[in-house]
Amino acid sequence: MIDHDKVNGDWEFDPAHTRIGFSAKHAMVTTVRGAFNDVTGHLHVDTEHPENSWAKVTMDVTSVDTRSKQRDDHLRSADFFEADTWPQITFVSTHIEEVDDRAFSVTGDLTIRDVTRQVMIPLALTGIEVGAYGELRAGFEGSRRLNRRDYGLEWNTPLDSGGVLVSEKITLEFEISAVKVVPTDEADDAADSEETPESSDSEDAGDDN
Repeated sequence: MIDHDKVNGDWEFDPAHTRIGFSAKHAMVTTVRGAFNDVTGHLHVDTEHPENSWAKVTMDVTSVDTRSKQRDDHLRSADFFEADTWPQITFVSTHIEEVDDRAFSVTGDLTIRDVTRQVMIPLALTGIEVGAYGELRAGFEGSRRLNRRDYGLEWNTPLDSGGVLVSEKITLEFEISAVKVVPTDEADDAADSEETPESSDSEDAGDDN
């Protein structure tokens, strides 16, 4: 079962340990995978009042990375994302529901280029652990298949076999590491508690001079 006391609150994505990517068939025979290296995200969880929970994710289109400069430049061009005009892909939730233990349905508006459509993304909570520096971390994973043409990503090249070079169906892939935001008053209390008796004695001695 989920420890709601740990889950409730605000979480920021850790971009160094988060991957939001995609995969598509190339030439009908192989799978090409890519990701956006510049990702920011915020998640607010309220299990007592789920209607107050929300999420927002922003991806920098220019950070797309498929391990091929030529392909990445093509994806940034007007044939696909047209990064100069629409530099960001965004997702803003409209409804979050816990559908099972550690399983969530996140519905929201996905905007690519100048097209916004509502999608549902299933996410699984993979775990909550304390990190190396005392921070509380949560992991989420999920995937969702979309038709890229729904977002104006029309470019393609026909193959002699009758197929196309790039599949219309794209799978979005989410591997998220989020760090819980410590409220300011709690952070201040923690800082105060780190004051050692020695440091207090030194300050007292200084007052006597």
